[in-house]
Amino acid sequence: MAKRIPAPPEYDRTRVIERPDGFFWQDKTSDEMYGPFPTLLDAIQDMEYNDDSDYGPGETIEEAEAELGIADWIDPDTGLPGEETHHLGD
Repeated sequence: MAKRIPAPPEYDRTRVIERPDGFFWQDKTSDEMYGPFPTLLDAIQDMEYNDDSDYGPGETIEEAEAELGIADWIDPDTGLPGEETHHLGD
C-alpha cells in the first residue's frame, strides 16, 4: 500500500539558509533569494515583514499621521495627541 505524502502547509513557503557571508531567506514559490542578513533574527524579521502601508517615499510624518486620522494638536497637560474637539484659549 502506497503512503500518501501530505502537501506542505500554507505557511511553508519560505526557508532560511546560512552561508559564510550571512543569512538569506528564499521564497519557495518564486525561488527569489533575499539577504545577506548579519543574524538569523534579522533574516526572519525581514521575511515576516509585510509592507501593506500606503507610505510613499518623501512623505512626511505629518502627512502620514493625517492619513491615519491622528490629531496634530498635542495636549499640553498630558503630552498626548488631542481629542477631536475644539479648544478655546485661556
